[in-house]
Amino acid sequence: MKLSTLTHLGLSEREIAIYHALLSLGPASIRDLAAKTQINRGTTYETLKALVSKGIVNYLPKGRRRVFQAEDPDRLLDLAEEKRQSLEQTLLELKTDIIPGLKHLKTDLVAGNVRFYEGDDGVELVLRDILSSVNKTKHKRYSVISTQALREHLYRPFPNFTKQRVAKNIQVRVIAIGEGGDEAELAERKWLKGQGDASYIAIYPPKVAMISLADNNYPVVVVIDSDAIAGTQQMMFDTLWGAL
Repeated sequence: MKLSTLTHLGLSEREIAIYHALLSLGPASIRDLAAKTQINRGTTYETLKALVSKGIVNYLPKGRRRVFQAEDPDRLLDLAEEKRQSLEQTLLELKTDIIPGLKHLKTDLVAGNVRFYEGDDGVELVLRDILSSVNKTKHKRYSVISTQALREHLYRPFPNFTKQRVAKNIQVRVIAIGEGGDEAELAERKWLKGQGDASYIAIYPPKVAMISLADNNYPVVVVIDSDAIAGTQQMMFDTLWGAL
């Protein structure tokens, strides 16, 4: 029985331990609970108050003392439902009010709109961002300019990238510089003669991601989040694509 799951309902490990002890003991005093759980009495009392406020423990008088008892475990389902409804309301407010309001505060290009990453982790983060961002767009399509020297390093940290792209029905147009480049589903490819230094540019408005290799084939990544820059890059890509 994986009681740690109850932490997702907002219960601490101490609250879970005391609730579990109450279920096994039945109505019990603070002293009995402290002895059962090996938690000092003061902390046991404070934890019981929290559990009472959450509606999964109640108490009744017994002489001059109080004894505490656990509510039926079905009450945990009620807690989960309350959490679910609260989360749904939070998601709704994030989508319709909070996030649009916060985005309205952003200027077109500040330091926060330019992000730098390094290594395979940085490459994987950007590839996942491409899938996530493009999947939310109407046409589900992005554009890439890629050199031969970088291709063998690109999907090393995320070998299932193309499979996931196809599963999400995302299309890509690729201008490949130099020979090579595997054909793939939902991908159009055109070639430019030449080699070029190792580089990869992904245009997925409002973002542009650029990947290059430093010494020892160490990936360096820059992501620019700007409608203006992404729009200009897309216009140049479309012009070159039409000329090939």
